[in-house]
Amino acid sequence: MNDQQLMQQVVELARQAGEAILPFWRADVAVTTKADESPVTAADLAAHAVIAKGLQALAPEIPVLSEEDCDISLGERQQWQRWWLVDPLDGTKEFIAGTEEFTVNIALIENGRVVFGVVGIPTNGRCYYGGAGLGAWLQEADAVAKAIYVRTAPPEGAAFTVVASRRHSSPQQEALLAGLSSAVGELELANIGSSLKFCLLAEGSADCYPRLAPTSQWDTAAAQGVLEGAGGEVLGLDGQAFVYPARESLLNPFFLALPAAAPWRGELLKLASTM
Repeated sequence: MNDQQLMQQVVELARQAGEAILPFWRADVAVTTKADESPVTAADLAAHAVIAKGLQALAPEIPVLSEEDCDISLGERQQWQRWWLVDPLDGTKEFIAGTEEFTVNIALIENGRVVFGVVGIPTNGRCYYGGAGLGAWLQEADAVAKAIYVRTAPPEGAAFTVVASRRHSSPQQEALLAGLSSAVGELELANIGSSLKFCLLAEGSADCYPRLAPTSQWDTAAAQGVLEGAGGEVLGLDGQAFVYPARESLLNPFFLALPAAAPWRGELLKLASTM
């Protein structure tokens, strides 16, 4: 099975995981707190069980690193060349709050680079998927998938749109936004939860997503695959490609998500280098 075929199988698996989540949504589900103070619910665990079983059936030779099963030693992870990086329910806080802004994230990683990613939205059946060299698509529930692409500039008369987290910012991020506004004009902020921030860029609805606040590897990899397939890129603040090496901490460094051909790319990287 090639990567394109494997990706199609994972799209179906993400849909199944979404179906496992929905019975718990807006149902006063019990919330437990993990050691890092992040919340977890029965919905997270139900989705994880579906994905872990499904990936094992699809490709038993590829190991899985999931937010809900991440106690795997660095020594073991350093032996992996290809592995799955999974967030069974990204946006647990949004899920608990009863919003629709939570997703199922499944990415295939090879030697630290994202091969492809799948981002499913359980509440409406929408699914984004793609990878560098593979393309990117948006599939509405029960509809034919359509190819999606980043935009390199806002449409005529529209503002430059920056995607920001509803829950997370930082003084550095605010400083970067102020500098970006000086370079491209007035900014419009689009606040949305979970990995959907990358997907807005991938479908050409927004222009830039700077993240100078904490994330974990499973929060970003799947949607990064979608963005890269749509003509976007994710960079560290040093301008280097954003990768997922095996390391002790599963926290990400800060990053910038943008269209690869953006005319303001140089200005953004110059700003980021001062952060």
